[in-house]
Amino acid sequence: QVQLVESGGGLVQPDGSLRLSCAASGFTLGDYAIGWFRQAPGKEREGVSCITAEGSSYYATAVKGRFTISRDNANNTLYLQMNSLKPEDTAVYYCAADRVRCRHGMDYWGKGTLVTVSS
Repeated sequence: QVQLVESGGGLVQPDGSLRLSCAASGFTLGDYAIGWFRQAPGKEREGVSCITAEGSSYYATAVKGRFTISRDNANNTLYLQMNSLKPEDTAVYYCAADRVRCRHGMDYWGKGTLVTVSS
């Protein structure tokens, strides 16, 4: 049974940092495309960053240079290091995995973790 569990969200001040984690079980992380999506209040879900099974990574323009995605295959865990956070980064962040590629309609989803950027 595939399961994705996010953690690491919380309240942070503008320009602060957070690291999100996504613990995967029921499949081998390194064999899948896996990434982060977010949904802000009143907005549609959007892609944040994704890494393919081959190791290629992608970032949304809004977070490029501030966020870094990484994958620990040995521990079946995905990370998102978020620096220089802005109020507009406030959202529920979801981890998602796909058997084929990074795409909006990924196969498996976690339940999300809330990130609030506010002073």
